Amino acid sequence: MPVLGVIPARLGSSRLPRKPLLLLAGEPLILWVIRRTTEARVCDRVVVATDAREIVGVIERAGYEAVLTSPNHRSGTERVSEVVTNKDFNGFDLVVNVQGDEPLVPFEALHGAVARVRAGDPIGTAAGTLDAALATDPNRVKVVVDARGRAVYFSRAAVPFDRDGAGDVVYHQHVGVYAYTREALERWVRLPPVPAERWERLEQLRPLLHGVPIGVALFDAPAAPGVDTADDLRSVATILARQLREVSP
Repeated sequence: MPVLGVIPARLGSSRLPRKPLLLLAGEPLILWVIRRTTEARVCDRVVVATDAREIVGVIERAGYEAVLTSPNHRSGTERVSEVVTNKDFNGFDLVVNVQGDEPLVPFEALHGAVARVRAGDPIGTAAGTLDAALATDPNRVKVVVDARGRAVYFSRAAVPFDRDGAGDVVYHQHVGVYAYTREALERWVRLPPVPAERWERLEQLRPLLHGVPIGVALFDAPAAPGVDTADDLRSVATILARQLREVSP
């Protein structure tokens, strides 16, 4: 089953305007994401889906592929869905959505999400470990997983709640990666919104609360930081700069 990787990227971020083009260690954020996704070797083809010709230019000048999509999409999933309907991608039955602000996305997350779909889940995603001291951070999305490895709920709140203060609660931090069958993706975008999706600002609650199973690949390492805030931008830039120094001769 060939795998298409799609990275949705738009310029209109409310917290970090023009986020995909912000520089990290001298290069635009979106280039780090597509390079990282390609290096994972989980996708047979990787494209950036964007509403901005400026982003298309940056991607194509770097030698990668980009698709110009509608500016009216309300979510990254809708943008990915538009790409998949393009006849150029008819041969792909398994789709991976990598959020455009995940320049350090773990390879384990990409491979794990795809493995969940290959094992029978219509949607797959991934989660790493999270230090309990960071569980109240709303920018770190938590997921509760059932005994079958499927998501029960995603939240910006600290779930599960340590009512007795025992200190032994295990938190799983969601990673911004989704894999789906073509049918599951088409169903997702047809579903009506649910209130919790708006409250939490988490689009994955829509299929979950409509009863669509989401398999979660857990890996035993902290989830790499995404870029949601200006502080994240500085932190990730420092990490990338350090990695570049380590590989320099």
